Amino acid sequence: MAVQKRSHKLEKLARIYDDQIAPVWGSRFGKMLLRNLAVPERGQILDISCGTGYPLVEVLRRKGEGARVIAIDASSAMLDVARRKVAGAKGVFFRTESPLPKLSFADDVYDLVMCNLGLPEMPSVKTAISDFARVTKLGGEVRCTLPLEGSWQEFHDIYREVLVKHDRHEALDRLDRHVASYPTVEDCEAWLRAAGLEPRVEIDEFSLLFRSSREFFFAPVVEYGPLAEWKAIAGSGQELQDTFWYIKEAIDAYFGGRAFQVTIKAGLIVGQKLAREPDLDDDVSTGRVELLESNEVRMPARMAQGSVRDQGTAELDILEIQEVEGSQDIDYGEIALDAFTDGKSRPGHLDRSRSRSMGESPWDGDDLDGGAGGDVDDELDNMATGDQFKPVRGRGDDDSE
Repeated sequence: MAVQKRSHKLEKLARIYDDQIAPVWGSRFGKMLLRNLAVPERGQILDISCGTGYPLVEVLRRKGEGARVIAIDASSAMLDVARRKVAGAKGVFFRTESPLPKLSFADDVYDLVMCNLGLPEMPSVKTAISDFARVTKLGGEVRCTLPLEGSWQEFHDIYREVLVKHDRHEALDRLDRHVASYPTVEDCEAWLRAAGLEPRVEIDEFSLLFRSSREFFFAPVVEYGPLAEWKAIAGSGQELQDTFWYIKEAIDAYFGGRAFQVTIKAGLIVGQKLAREPDLDDDVSTGRVELLESNEVRMPARMAQGSVRDQGTAELDILEIQEVEGSQDIDYGEIALDAFTDGKSRPGHLDRSRSRSMGESPWDGDDLDGGAGGDVDDELDNMATGDQFKPVRGRGDDDSE
């Protein structure tokens, strides 16, 4: 999360995030952050990783005239979008600044510190929360949102079955570590206590719906979200291409004719700063892998088409949006099935035509493409639907104003 040098790609990413990802992702978490929030009439508010401005716009609407808001983000392109949303508002100041390795602010300054979905991009969530607490006044509050254990469960189950079926043991270990990186409620409470905060954790559950595996993989919320990590789990080259082919095939076979529903467990962590100083010797290690090990902004090889409606500003009632719609402008027939594997061609042994009887599992036999017959997609359309599925349980310029 280093300060990002301005580029055309980052400007495009800011537009895509605000138009297509925020309405079904960031705004949903942001509404949790606003829940029962007492915005101070006077005092100081810090919005860390404010992105394109939600829930900042709502905080500005609620705050008193004597309150002052500092909003920071490592991307000046994101900040530009946020600035346009709050043009004319008083008492708000933007700074292109990264919270890493630590916030540049003095101790005990802010009455409220908030961070919507910024924690998953921190190399150490425990360290980040402690730093948030450091700049918070005694009696002040830290509020953050992040996805919790159980998010993307349905996809992870299919991924695991594919790896088990094809004896991909090392990849299976990587998948298990990735799944374990999503924190539990107990993890969040331990991080807050270690930072000297009185903890409270709330959970919401919502679903994202996709009409097919293609729409799932090309939806911006996936393509610009966890897809890069999922690809890293599979490996590279032939192994990556084969694994995602099998996953794509399984999703369409099991959920053909009905939406592929993916569950998200959204967490709100709230900590009030008490007089007790944090105990640096507290052992709150959970043995879990941190949410992300890289601070890089990932840009996929292919720019996704829009997958959701342009829902406009932060006043949107996101509770009514539960389906991620595929773009009607995409001719999926012209997109290679392996378009999400860096543009390399599909492996030859997966490029042959195939024939399979109605109702037969996509994993029957070692050669999924053996035999002669019709087009792969035609065959997938004719496969039996989800009754077969029995899942295994288991994110440079000085822009200060």
